[in-house]
Amino acid sequence: MSNESTQSGRNTTAAANAANAAEAARRYYDTGDVDAFYDAVWGGEDIHTGIYAHEHEPVAKASRRTVEKAADKVADRLGPGRTVLDLGSGYGGPTRYLAERFRGQVVALNISESQNERHRRTNAEHGLDNLIQVVTGSFQDIPFPDAHFDVVWSQEAFCHSGDRETLLREATRVLKPGGDLVFTDIMATDDTPAEALRPVVARLEVAALATPSFYREQLLKLGLRDVEFDDRSEQLLTHYLRLTEETSRRAAELQDVISPAYVKSLLENLPLWVDACRNNHLRWGIFHAHRPEA
Repeated sequence: MSNESTQSGRNTTAAANAANAAEAARRYYDTGDVDAFYDAVWGGEDIHTGIYAHEHEPVAKASRRTVEKAADKVADRLGPGRTVLDLGSGYGGPTRYLAERFRGQVVALNISESQNERHRRTNAEHGLDNLIQVVTGSFQDIPFPDAHFDVVWSQEAFCHSGDRETLLREATRVLKPGGDLVFTDIMATDDTPAEALRPVVARLEVAALATPSFYREQLLKLGLRDVEFDDRSEQLLTHYLRLTEETSRRAAELQDVISPAYVKSLLENLPLWVDACRNNHLRWGIFHAHRPEA
């Protein structure tokens, strides 16, 4: 088989993986049970890992602290007249924070239309719909021109991608020279075999998680510089313990808004994340990289 045929086959496989992962993410986040869980247990605003001041802090408060820490890293790139793209924007908690704090334009790209409808309603309630544009679409094929945004932002969305090389290439493509990419993601440790995490990530319907070294290598390969990984992996165990505690404590109450089957699946799956953290299989933190002017 020729090298061209081999590469074509790889490209076809990558595209299929990306399409399957995108459809899985759409199904997952458009589900009423998932929506109710994130609203009731996670707070319904910032649905990502938190940075905890203490082990009993509310999940929503710790999750908001992560937004603040990530925003601090790109504060010099944001302000009136500047534009931000949030990839996998969820319910829009970070986009509203960025719009309120910096008063620039924020584009929220997200695959779940049910989340996007809620996002738009909440923006209007906060008087921020003039600063935030919510777009339904995939971050594998970003519907904006090259060099369009001052900052590209994402929080725990890349773990849903079936083709992270293409995703990072797209994120870099739409970033202006002189702009910054900042994102958080749940990752595997570099030496953790994919098989060890298959039961853990089954709910996400992805084959494997990325690793910190993968992201660092890909970002440098794409020409980004000053690549920094603010490793906050120690927060993962606290985060998943808090989610497990809250779900267990409120299991009976949650069954009024979430199907008993889904509550049961959460109580089976969340402890697997706790064990993965204790076994040192997972990494998490804030990546920050700069696209040079030239």
